[in-house]
Amino acid sequence: MFAVTRLRVTADEAGALAEAVAGLLAALGARPGFRGGELGRAADDPTLWALVTRWDGVGAYRRGLSAAEVKIAGAPVWVHALDEPGAYLTE
Repeated sequence: MFAVTRLRVTADEAGALAEAVAGLLAALGARPGFRGGELGRAADDPTLWALVTRWDGVGAYRRGLSAAEVKIAGAPVWVHALDEPGAYLTE
């Protein structure tokens, strides 16, 4: 499965977002079932970003996000998240 989290930040916040995502991806990398992730900016809107992560399955995804170190590392990222569904099955 993969998860997409869309994020809205100002141009001034872009550098801080990239740093925060690097820390979050490092924390996620220590979680079982995490396959990888990447951050990208929308081509048509420089304030819209997407964080895409890949997982072995829904269980690994949910357990990964519930880890304390992930919650701490993710807080400065998720504060910018748009409130919308983001988990997608690839079966």
